[in-house]
Amino acid sequence: MNKMKSWVDIPADSDFTIYNIPFGIFKTADKQPRMGTAIGDYMIDLAYLASKGYFEMVSGRSILIFENRYLNDFIDLGKEVTTKFRERIIELLSEENDELQNNAEDRENAFLPREEVTMLMPLDVRNYTDFYSSIEHATNVGTMFRDPDNALLPNWKHLPVGYHGRASSIVVSGTPVRRPKGQTLPAGETQPVFGPTRLLDFELEMAFVTCGGNTLGESISVENAEDHIFGMLLFNDWSARDIQKWEYVPLGPFLAKNFASSISPWIVTMEALEPFRTEGPEQDPEVLPYLAFSGAKNFDIDLSVSIQIPSGEEKTVCNSNFKYMYWNMSQQLAHHTVNGCNIVTGDLYGSGTISGPTPDSYGSMLEISWKGTKPVAMPDGSQRKFIEDGDTVIMKGSAVKEHIRVGFGEVSTLILPAN
Repeated sequence: MNKMKSWVDIPADSDFTIYNIPFGIFKTADKQPRMGTAIGDYMIDLAYLASKGYFEMVSGRSILIFENRYLNDFIDLGKEVTTKFRERIIELLSEENDELQNNAEDRENAFLPREEVTMLMPLDVRNYTDFYSSIEHATNVGTMFRDPDNALLPNWKHLPVGYHGRASSIVVSGTPVRRPKGQTLPAGETQPVFGPTRLLDFELEMAFVTCGGNTLGESISVENAEDHIFGMLLFNDWSARDIQKWEYVPLGPFLAKNFASSISPWIVTMEALEPFRTEGPEQDPEVLPYLAFSGAKNFDIDLSVSIQIPSGEEKTVCNSNFKYMYWNMSQQLAHHTVNGCNIVTGDLYGSGTISGPTPDSYGSMLEISWKGTKPVAMPDGSQRKFIEDGDTVIMKGSAVKEHIRVGFGEVSTLILPAN
């Protein structure tokens, strides 16, 4: 990709470079929720710029689409429109373009310090599906709870395992989450008890957002899957391990997962992630024809998880990468729809916990502490086997290649005591 430079001052370590141009929804003390993008330390009010006629590619459509509470209607314009819209923003921010650069009034009204805005939930999530697609994570869990020599269930290498989650409890970064309650079966007991989970865990994931759908009864092929994927964001799919262990047979997760999932406020487009394509793990045995693909379908995105304890001190407990995923997004969407299941704009699809090959890259406390047998030391001398009340879990993600940097910001969540 050609080297681009913006007239906006962008810190060297910024997630929000001219190569990114993510989309989100924000508000301020005097501005109602509206659509924006980020560059450096600034939020750009896209609703304002649209009202000033900067975006001809959306002419003939209501400018009010940029003042919507969610991004769904914008995403539903289709990639042909949204890609041109993003390219136009890049053009306006490029060093050689003076349309906005030399318009002091529009710059003053459109550019806001990001520290002064409140980020909101970017999507009205219609449906949510979570996958289980990291072979390292699935192997670790299978080793802990089943036979280490047969850690993976027989179906795991033949299809992207998934389940339908709860869309209504997905919240944006900065929204506190209360410790959930439910039934658990204490070790050595024969009767369950009720109370707050004692084994609250994060799950380091990424999620993709769909644009456009398919007719009920029709499927989406692996080759065409990315036509239906608008972009990606960070995803923390909280899990109550003790509740889940008791309830999940025979139908899978329920109360252990539906109390909350947390997302980052910025959706990074697939166009921005194009430079970071990479080959995924070898799939053996050979997959069935409807899951077969060609080309690089994985993405090289560095991920990290930190725990901030109540004192404010913070420790990084995980450094992983999205490229480790055994099943890629195209395969996930193709499998999801092969039976004719219809998808819609704004659906959210979690990757499943992303674990790497080494203990420092495991994507959950279940693995990091190895079911509580290897506590993690915190800066104040305390230990963590799982997440405690007052802890804040912070996930970050970014991709870097030569002169190009594209980041996702963060998803940060404080855990409150159970009601």
